[in-house]
Amino acid sequence: MKRAVVITLGCKVNDVESGSLISGLEALGYEVSRELGPAELYVVNTCAVTREAERKSRQTVSKALHENPTARVIVCGCASEKNPTSFAEKDERVVAVLGTKRKGKILEIAGREFDERLPRVQIEKEEIGFEELPLPKRLKTRDFIKIQDGCNRFCSYCVIPYLRGRSRSRSLESVVKEAFASTAYEVVLTGIDISDYKDGNGNTLRELMLALKDARPRIRLGSLEVGLITPAFLAALKEVKNFAPHFHLSLQSGSNSVLKSMNRHYTREEYLEKCRMIYDVFPFAAITTDIIVGFPTETEEAFLESLSIVDEAGFAQVHAFPYSPREGTNAYRRYKELPAAVKKGRVERMLKKAAEGRKRYLEGLTGQTFTVVPETYENGFTDGYTENYIRVYLEGKMGKEPIQVRVQGEFRDGVKGERI
Repeated sequence: MKRAVVITLGCKVNDVESGSLISGLEALGYEVSRELGPAELYVVNTCAVTREAERKSRQTVSKALHENPTARVIVCGCASEKNPTSFAEKDERVVAVLGTKRKGKILEIAGREFDERLPRVQIEKEEIGFEELPLPKRLKTRDFIKIQDGCNRFCSYCVIPYLRGRSRSRSLESVVKEAFASTAYEVVLTGIDISDYKDGNGNTLRELMLALKDARPRIRLGSLEVGLITPAFLAALKEVKNFAPHFHLSLQSGSNSVLKSMNRHYTREEYLEKCRMIYDVFPFAAITTDIIVGFPTETEEAFLESLSIVDEAGFAQVHAFPYSPREGTNAYRRYKELPAAVKKGRVERMLKKAAEGRKRYLEGLTGQTFTVVPETYENGFTDGYTENYIRVYLEGKMGKEPIQVRVQGEFRDGVKGERI
């Protein structure tokens, strides 16, 4: 049997697309792994969200080339969209370089002997609609369903709109069909900007959630934008019988001046109001967020505003990372990067503040009851996640069915619970 390895870097969208490619490759007769090892074909799905992500993407291609001297390597994803020739010129065994669109071509190439007459770089420049790929192979207790691709927001620090193209959405009917057919205990709706979901019939994310209100799996949403949170949207979520109240609500900065220079279209005050709206409807919701530290226009005063909003918003978790200049963005052209030592120091302070906030949030869950889907058993403990995406550890080995759990207190990277 032919062997293939699909290696994924970056976001959940890449991960879902890789899952689709794995399904397609298996249908072609390949034995497929996600771990680097001996194979005849390697597919590297790259990332370009930061300079480090691009470096790791190039490094991963080099590792694949080293693994088997006679193997074929196909490169796709954001890093290859951004700089395709750097991958095409790396080695003649890199037989094709695709970007973020038409990833289905990979299956065409894998299904036949590579045609030397075809160009090695096959970047699709034209805008296309939502690309339907084979259904991803389910690997865990949750399914990720890609509902949208591309982005129209053009935040000043972000290169993704230039690489992924304009926003485009999968049809409501297609999403609903996959969600209702899922055998997983949980379905996560994901995309580059799912807040901008709008299919060809004008259905928005609100209409999609209402169409999923009777779905058997627990329904969880991927990263959301502030403007999506309205009373009407929250009311729709309340109707979804298995909705998971976890809101990853993008923030990026707690300073209005920095938000403006980032081209983020909301204020600190509006963000906090949206958090209050969520807590009013879902009292034990977990609101998590991303914060970019050390943006070029961030003064010490502005950074302190980002620190303080962590306390005010009551975040369950904060993902903090230093600003990474991306060539081609407005911020790269307009602003001078802050010293590395300043960014490093602020990241450390933000992570400390985030840890304090998470501790407070977890302490507030003590005594509360949640539904946990058991996932793994190790060293005497079964762990799984609550509907608000908190990891719970339970003594002993549990089955795979959802169980009711009472939170006893903070434990490891989550909480300890007892089965009711």
